[in-house]
Amino acid sequence: MGLKLKNVLPMFVFLLLASTAKAQPAALDVTSAKYGGKPDSDITQALEKAWTDACASTTPSKIVVPKGTFKFVGTTFKGPCKAAIEFQVQGTLQAPVDGSQLPKDDTWIGFDHVDGLTLSGGGTFDGQGAQSWKNNDCNKNRECKSKHINLRFHFLTNSKILDVTSKDSKNFHVNLLKCEKVEIKGFTVSAPKESINTDGIHIGRSTGINIIDTTIGTGDDCISIGDGNKDITVTNVTCGPGHGIAIGSLGRYPEEEPVSGINIKNCTLTDTTNGVRIKTWPASPKDGTASDIHFEDITMVNVGNPILIDQEYCPWNECKKGVPSKVKISNVSFKNIKGTCIDPVAVKLVCAQGMPCENVELSDIDFKYTGNKGPITSVCSNVKPTINRVPQPLACATGAAAA
Repeated sequence: MGLKLKNVLPMFVFLLLASTAKAQPAALDVTSAKYGGKPDSDITQALEKAWTDACASTTPSKIVVPKGTFKFVGTTFKGPCKAAIEFQVQGTLQAPVDGSQLPKDDTWIGFDHVDGLTLSGGGTFDGQGAQSWKNNDCNKNRECKSKHINLRFHFLTNSKILDVTSKDSKNFHVNLLKCEKVEIKGFTVSAPKESINTDGIHIGRSTGINIIDTTIGTGDDCISIGDGNKDITVTNVTCGPGHGIAIGSLGRYPEEEPVSGINIKNCTLTDTTNGVRIKTWPASPKDGTASDIHFEDITMVNVGNPILIDQEYCPWNECKKGVPSKVKISNVSFKNIKGTCIDPVAVKLVCAQGMPCENVELSDIDFKYTGNKGPITSVCSNVKPTINRVPQPLACATGAAAA
C-alpha cells in the first residue's frame, strides 16, 4: 500500500504543476519577433496584431508592452473576445502631439465590448496634450471641436484598471460609458491645472463602478458622474489640482437617465476650485432625478465652494436661467466634511424653484476661511436641510428660502 502511494504522489504533483502552468495566461510581448514592436517607434500595428491574437484565444492571455517609450497613433480594441485579457503596459505609450495624426474620432485608446479586461503594469499613457490645451476653447465655446480622450471604455464588464497613469490628455483622461462591474484602483491622473476640459474620470450610464486608492491632478473635474449612473463608489481618492468631484452636469439633454446610489467617502481635495457638488442646468428639456447621493469623511485644503448644490449651472450663459431646472434632487447627505476654504461661502445649496431639494442632510461640517472677503457663511435656497453639529455660519443661516 505504501509503495503504491509512493508511486502515485509524484504523478499527482506533476499533474498539479502542469495544471497550474497551463492556467497562466500566454504572454504576447509586442517587442517579440512575431509582432516587431521597437522602443521609440510606432507600435500601433504590433499592438493591434497582439490584440487580434489575444481576443481570438480561447484561454486567458496577456499583452505586454515592456519598459521603454513607444509611439502609438491610437486605436480602439474591440471585443467581444473569447477569454479574459490582461493588457499590461510597463513602459510609456505616447500619443502624437498633433491631433490630426490621431484617429478620426475623439478617442486615442479605446476598449469596446470587452468582458474580463485587466489594464495594468504600472505604465503611462501620455497624451502629450499641452499644444492642444492652447488651442482649446471648449471652456467658452459649445461648438468646439472635441479633442482626443486618452482612455475610453465602452461596454466594459467585469474588468479592472490597476496601477497605471494617464498623463497630459488632450481631453478627458478616462471616459466610461455603459460599463458594468469595473474597478479602478491605484490609478493616477497627472496634468497641470491649466489643462482645459481634462476631466480625470468621467462616468456615464454605468453600474457598479468602484474607484479606489486613486490620485487625480488635472485641469477640470477630478471625477465627474453624468446621467444614468447607479451604484458608484469613490473611496480614498486624492484630488488636486482640479475642479473637485461632481455629480453632473445633469438636465441638459432630453434623453438623460436617472442618477442614484452614489457614495463618495474618505477623500482629500487640495487647491481645487470646487469641493463636492451636484450641478444641474436650468430650463431642463425633460424631468430628471438625482437621488441617494452621499459625501462622507472628506478633508478639504484651500478649496473654493467646498459644499455645493447648483441647480443654476450655466457655464456659457447660453441657457434660460429664469426657467428652473427639472432635475429633482433628493436623499443627499454631506457628513464629516472639514478643512479650509478660499471662498467665504463654504456651503451653498441652490435648489430649483418649484422643485425643492428633499431630504438633504448636513452633519459634522466645519471649515475655516483663509481669505479676507468677509466672514465665512452659507447660502441656501429652496431647501430645508437637516442640520447636525454644524456651526451657525455654515448652517444655512442666510438665504434659507422656504420651498
